[in-house]
Amino acid sequence: MKFLSLKSLSVYFLLALPAFAAAQSTTTTSGSGVNAIPTAVPFLNISPDSRSGAMGDAGVAISPDVNANYWNPAKLAFLEDNDNVALSYSPWLRHLVPDVSLAYLSYAHKIDDRNTFGASLRYFNLGSIQLIDANQTDQGLYKPSEFSIDASFARKFGENFSLGLTMRYIYSNFSNGAFVSGSGQQNKAGNAISAGVSLFYQKPYGDGSLFAFGTNISNIGNKISYTSSGPSYFLPANLKLGVANTWSLDDVSKFTVAFDINKLLVPTPPIRDNNGNIISGKNDDVSVPAGIFQSFGDAPGGFSEELKELSFSPGLEYSYNNLLAIRAGYFYENPNKGGRHYATAGFGLKYNIFQFDFSYLMASQQNSPLANTLRFTLSASFGGTNNASKK
Repeated sequence: MKFLSLKSLSVYFLLALPAFAAAQSTTTTSGSGVNAIPTAVPFLNISPDSRSGAMGDAGVAISPDVNANYWNPAKLAFLEDNDNVALSYSPWLRHLVPDVSLAYLSYAHKIDDRNTFGASLRYFNLGSIQLIDANQTDQGLYKPSEFSIDASFARKFGENFSLGLTMRYIYSNFSNGAFVSGSGQQNKAGNAISAGVSLFYQKPYGDGSLFAFGTNISNIGNKISYTSSGPSYFLPANLKLGVANTWSLDDVSKFTVAFDINKLLVPTPPIRDNNGNIISGKNDDVSVPAGIFQSFGDAPGGFSEELKELSFSPGLEYSYNNLLAIRAGYFYENPNKGGRHYATAGFGLKYNIFQFDFSYLMASQQNSPLANTLRFTLSASFGGTNNASKK
């Protein structure tokens, strides 16, 4: 039988399966402390692209681009070019492990002026884990990974409003079946299907200014399990709300202020005594629909704790002649609910049909595993604007 080395085992559980590590003082895959509400596959809520990554992870209501597949698929209906594609890459948690990374491929095609199809692939590489047997003999390396594949459809209703629908397949493989858990249950890859709905509204006003509002509910799907007959865990069902306002400073310059609010739609674990009896909060062993509704009022600390479960993302963007963009932002998560808080900055450069975006994360905490996180995005828009110009 194959085993994991002790060091690799710690990284494996603490990074990959935060649902198993809720009592440890460490960091989960998303960069939050494990006092965050535990879910499976938290990589689904890691910001994948450089533009929003530079704006404090604000992206629900900013001007549409192909990465709306992640932030707000309803925005895809407002894309101008008929075909759009982007590839993003980010080394992740570099201060903990050297070979973890997130890659994101996003594509959108305008069917006509009102309807747009979008698709994306997210791949999370958890690096290499050393396998050993009972005699401490090297059994080679195993490379756990996770990925998701999305398909979205967005439709414009009128000139200012759109809705989007998304289906997602999720695959999470940590064990390859090479070892057995202590209970004798065979480990296996986790699989899940989820759905999402999104909304986008934008309204021009004044002399070239634009107000926008958006919302995206994502990852509503079945629980995921990593053993043949063991426990299952909630997907990171999520609600994003965002507003953005863009002002035209002159004929070539624009300035945007954006603000996003984020909330997980999964139950908060209750406080239990030594016998496992609930002394505060509500039972979190419920169905997915019940968990979504319960998530708005089940915090053991009452309404004040519910407010702590919100995270905030203010962001800024200055663009010049659609060729150069400079961005900055801040992300805040309550210390009792994960504790991420960091400043971000970045830029974008456009040449012909191509655009390159870069972002840099400056963590506020000392020794934060998120410090100095880099994101790179290369995108292209092509195929003309024939569909977008139809009236």
